Amino acid sequence: MSLRAPLLFVAMALLIVATGLVQGWNLALTILNMGLISAIMSLGVNLQWGFAGLFNVGVMGFVALGGLAAVLVALPPVPDAWNAGGLRLLGALALGAAVLVAAVMAWKRKVGGRARALVLLALLIGGFFLFRAALDPAVQAIEAVNPSLTGYLGGLGLPVLVSWPVGGLLAAGAAWIIGKAALGLRSDYLAIATLGIAEIVIAVLKNEDWLSRGVKNVIGIPRPVPYEIDLQRSEGFAAQAAGWGLDPVTASTLWVKVLYAGLFAAVLAVILVLAQLALASPWGRMMRAIRDNEVAASAMGKNVTARHLQVFILGSAVCGIAGAMMTTLDGQLTPGSYQPLRFTFLVWVMVIVGGSGNNYGAVLGGFLIWWLWVMVEPLGLWAMELITSGMAADNWLRGHLTDAAAHMRLMTMGIILLLVLRFSPRGLVPER
Repeated sequence: MSLRAPLLFVAMALLIVATGLVQGWNLALTILNMGLISAIMSLGVNLQWGFAGLFNVGVMGFVALGGLAAVLVALPPVPDAWNAGGLRLLGALALGAAVLVAAVMAWKRKVGGRARALVLLALLIGGFFLFRAALDPAVQAIEAVNPSLTGYLGGLGLPVLVSWPVGGLLAAGAAWIIGKAALGLRSDYLAIATLGIAEIVIAVLKNEDWLSRGVKNVIGIPRPVPYEIDLQRSEGFAAQAAGWGLDPVTASTLWVKVLYAGLFAAVLAVILVLAQLALASPWGRMMRAIRDNEVAASAMGKNVTARHLQVFILGSAVCGIAGAMMTTLDGQLTPGSYQPLRFTFLVWVMVIVGGSGNNYGAVLGGFLIWWLWVMVEPLGLWAMELITSGMAADNWLRGHLTDAAAHMRLMTMGIILLLVLRFSPRGLVPER
């Protein structure tokens, strides 16, 4: 058995420990928590690309749906908004769904020719105007309810941990709809379609205030762990912090992040075990056979499109769970922070650098690339200050290089990706 993977994981752990020793455990635990979430995202993308060869560049759309789940599940409902237009809005959404179902049924009719096209066109155009006529007044009434603080319907008021599987279900449902429409496309067209749909999802979150308050953001999402202020007020915790040699403020901050790390690690462990079992199963071998040669797999009687839809839904659900976890950690939903090209690229770098087709490689890539994403800026600034230490303080080149250090992240990601593709094209932990 190769010791390469265990040694790389030990090296990654030492990097995080070294970060704690040099720059503080607060930063180290922050990197650890986001590394755990990034590793889960990488596993979701690895299911799609590493198992089945599906090129999905709409990762942030599914992550955003997971974040929306945290709002819809954990936030308390807004009674005034529901009274103002909640039922009318639900009726409008039901009308829109009925129009879409009728249009699909009309399209599936194999007879009619031009008449079928005219009926479909009338359904879509007439249904759109009816839908907007029912939706717009309800939305205006909801968004007019105390817009500075609410202006939306709120959620169900359930424990926030419930939102994690719900985020996976929301992302899985969206993936089913997308997959039914796009999985028959060639890989490059599939990439364009998933990117476009991700942009649509994020545009909806930014503009539909009744759903997610749009760019006004949703704050105060409940936590699955205690608040720092509550821990600081506890005499027992203060005594324990003194025993650790820490003041209550620092100890409470670290303890909350440790609790988050425990929850995230448990979710990662469950998903990793399930992914490994799937990889070693007949289903996993079938998926890799389809990935390697779709024509041969189809000739052996495998329904390639149906299997692609399965793995696309599974991978998207994992990304949705990660999105709900990330919003829970942040304590707020900020739709403007979801940038598909930037963060989708980052997740793909995690998968490629770690090792596509290897679940352990995807996890390692998630930790390593996130550590680099956080640490490149301070390390780059330190390097530029060292290089320019012999220059005068007002030297234009010194100022330019020091200012440019903050923009080294994307360049560093590109360089790492090129180096890995050149010297280890199968990733740091290659597929067996």
